[in-house]
Amino acid sequence: MLTRRDMIRTAAATAGGVAASSLFTAHAFGLATPAPKARPAFRGKLGKLQILQVGVGGSIAPADRSELKAHPDVVFSGLCDVDSDALASVSQEHPEAFTCRDFREAFDKHADKFDAVVVCTPDHNHALVDLWALRANKHVYGQKPLVQQLSEVVAIEKAIAARPKLVTQTGNQRMGAEGRQYAVDILKKGLLGKALEAHVWIGGPGEGTDGYFWYGGLKDPIQPPANIDWPLWLGAAQDAPCRPGLISLQWRSSWDYGTGQLGDWCTHLLDILYFSYDLPSPMSVQAHTLNPSDFYHARGVMSTLTYDVSKQPNRAMFAKDRFVVHYGDQSQAPSRAELGLPPGKFWGSATLIVCEHGVIAVEPGGAIELFIEGKPVDFKTLPGVGKITARNHWHSWVDNILGQTTKSDGFVQTPFHYSVRIAEAGLLCAKAARFPQTELLWDKSKLAFTNHDEATKTIVTREYRKGFELPTVIA
Repeated sequence: MLTRRDMIRTAAATAGGVAASSLFTAHAFGLATPAPKARPAFRGKLGKLQILQVGVGGSIAPADRSELKAHPDVVFSGLCDVDSDALASVSQEHPEAFTCRDFREAFDKHADKFDAVVVCTPDHNHALVDLWALRANKHVYGQKPLVQQLSEVVAIEKAIAARPKLVTQTGNQRMGAEGRQYAVDILKKGLLGKALEAHVWIGGPGEGTDGYFWYGGLKDPIQPPANIDWPLWLGAAQDAPCRPGLISLQWRSSWDYGTGQLGDWCTHLLDILYFSYDLPSPMSVQAHTLNPSDFYHARGVMSTLTYDVSKQPNRAMFAKDRFVVHYGDQSQAPSRAELGLPPGKFWGSATLIVCEHGVIAVEPGGAIELFIEGKPVDFKTLPGVGKITARNHWHSWVDNILGQTTKSDGFVQTPFHYSVRIAEAGLLCAKAARFPQTELLWDKSKLAFTNHDEATKTIVTREYRKGFELPTVIA
């Protein structure tokens, strides 16, 4: 007799055979395609979805755990972290959960104890753990940016194609803000006319000696703290010494472990463009900076992405065959006067889209400025704007796994199908700063910059440490 637990395993194990985006139903965003009519009623032990969290400390993992455990049908059955102190502390909240420091042990010894995985490691191990989870037929909530190497974009895309019935979600909770959802609705419906160009900027948050990002001199090596398993922290990265501030926050600035500000924030800023226009892989990128570095990502970068939309099914949404996106990390906002807008000041971070008949600017938290023919307009009064229904970003993922799609209309906010492409754009903008003032022609199908062999060798992939190579996910 099949138990509810067996139903979860069986449904996951039969993953295969349909397009990766087919899990998700349509929504006001217009992001997604119809889901299969019948999704198995997934239930785990004690009628709950059992989750393994890989990476339990830091600044993001506690928030993800708090939101997910608030769902009545969720239990954290496994906890994994290279930090023994963090692991011991969090395990007190979940005394029945198994614990381990090596995520590979969780899959090798405890795979029957969890149905889904939440990945909250530093960026350089995101794709590695995500792929282990997908290979094991586990649903995945992966923190942003989904990948740290351009080659990992293709690896993730192949994996989700091989596991189409698994429900994936990305840590893009800001997209739950009402204003950001309205912005996508307005743009996708073409209420401002055809798109001309986009300007995106981040205001350089968290910089400094004790901040998220460090761009000073290379700090002298130190012994790793006793509570950190340093080889496991390195994971996919090559052997290297520990340095002050690196483990807690400043790995984000490092070429080896992070993605810089452009990569870190791309999911919260470029997402609107992908949800609205379903952009293809960029054809080129050019980064301008005066501060290239071999160890840290550059600070003070303005990158330009160019997309060939001439053969896109939605070509009519664009004014030209090329769509250009400018993305900077120091609040490099365009001139309001040059855009024909009234005096004022944009936010420190925002996404701005220029269309034939208007301009819309959206702040990460969801605030909107909308202008029609240069005059400010209340976006909710714009003819044709839909009604937006707020949904819990984390709970929608759980509801879809459990088959409780009536709670969310089958909607998953940022499945890997979208977030991996958003990450690709962010990585291109950040990594191109290694070759400043140079247009790099990108061909994702070849994983190469077709006009620059050195860039292809330097910024497309990495050499993975033995034992931490990316697994192949086969249908």
